Amino acid sequence: MLLSIRLINSARLGISLISAVVLTLGLAACGGDSSPSGDAADGEAAAGSDLSGAIAIDGSSTVFPITEAMAEEFQKANPDVKITVGVSGTGGGFKKFCAGETDISDASRPIKKSEIEICEKAGIEYVELPVAYDAISVVAHPDNDFAACLTVEELNKIWGPESEIDNWNQVRDDFPDQKLSLYGPGTDSGTFDYFTDAINGEEGASRSDFTASEDDNVIVNGVSNDEGAMGYFGLAYYEENQGKLKAVEVDDEDDSNGEGCVPPSTETVDDTTYQPLARPIFIYVKKEAIARPELKEFVDFYLATDSKELVSEVGYIPMAEEIYTAVQDRFENEQTGSVFAGKSTVGVKLKEVLGKE
Repeated sequence: MLLSIRLINSARLGISLISAVVLTLGLAACGGDSSPSGDAADGEAAAGSDLSGAIAIDGSSTVFPITEAMAEEFQKANPDVKITVGVSGTGGGFKKFCAGETDISDASRPIKKSEIEICEKAGIEYVELPVAYDAISVVAHPDNDFAACLTVEELNKIWGPESEIDNWNQVRDDFPDQKLSLYGPGTDSGTFDYFTDAINGEEGASRSDFTASEDDNVIVNGVSNDEGAMGYFGLAYYEENQGKLKAVEVDDEDDSNGEGCVPPSTETVDDTTYQPLARPIFIYVKKEAIARPELKEFVDFYLATDSKELVSEVGYIPMAEEIYTAVQDRFENEQTGSVFAGKSTVGVKLKEVLGKE
C-alpha cells in the first residue's frame, strides 16, 4: 500500500515541490486498512487515537519521504491530527523554524552556526534528532556507458568553484567528446551543503553554472532526458528512478581502506565503504511544542523501533539500535542544542558523537 502512495506522491512532487507549497497529508490519501508497517501503525500510534491538533513541518526534500511516510501512518490511527509537510530545502526550513512558523524542521545536515544564532535571538529552543542515514547518489543518463566510476578528485574537478569543464573528455582522456550538463540541489539544500563540503572541501564552494532546484524530481527529469548529464541527490530519489538513471560509483582515493569504486546503497552505507558521501539526516523539534500531546506522540512514533520499516521502505538506511536508543533518550530528556555546533558531519560516526553527551 505504501508503495502505491509513494508512486502517487512522486508524480505529485514533480508539480508541487516548491518552497511556497505545503502538502497536507490526510487519512483519505491512504485508503484501505492494509499497511506494510502495520506493527508500527497499530502499536505506538494506536495508543493516541483520541489525539487532535495540527503539526507543521518543513525543510529538506531528502528527509521529506521519511516524514511523509511517518505522517501518513500516524494519521491512520490519529485522523484528527492534521500534519502538513512542506519542502523548501534544509536552509528554507530552518528559516521558517527559527521564525516560529513550524514545529519540526527536516534537515539533511546539522543546523549551521548562523541558524543557531537566529533561533537563539528568536528564543526558539530545539531538540536535534538524527533519524536515518542517506547516501548522496551521483547519477548519469542510463545510456552513459563510460562514466561507471569517478574518483573524488574527478568530482571535484567537475564541481569545484573554479571549474569550467563542459565536456566529458575534459574529465578523463578516454571519455567521449560529449557535452556535459550538470544538475544539482539549490543553495538552500542541505544536500548541496554536504556534497560541496565532502567533494570540494568547503561547504557551499561550488561552480554556479548548473541547473539548480530544491525539487529533486527536477534533477531526476533533467538527467534522465539529457544523455550528457550528471546530477546528485539523496538515495531514495535514485532508488525510485533506477529505470531512468544510472548510479555512478565513487572512488575515494584518499580512503586508507582502499575500497575502490563503491556504489551508493544500503549495504555500502552500513559497512561504511561509501565514502565520503554517506551522511546522517535529521529532524529538529521545537522544545516548546513537545508539551502538546499530538506532537509528542508523533515524534515518539517517528523514533519507535517498529517505524524503522518505513525508513527502509522509502529508500533510506535505519540507524543501529543503540543509536536509536540514544536518540530516543535525547528526545525524552528534551536535550536541547546541537551536538555538532555547526561543524561538518563528513565522516562522522553518530555512535561516537552521541556517546560524548
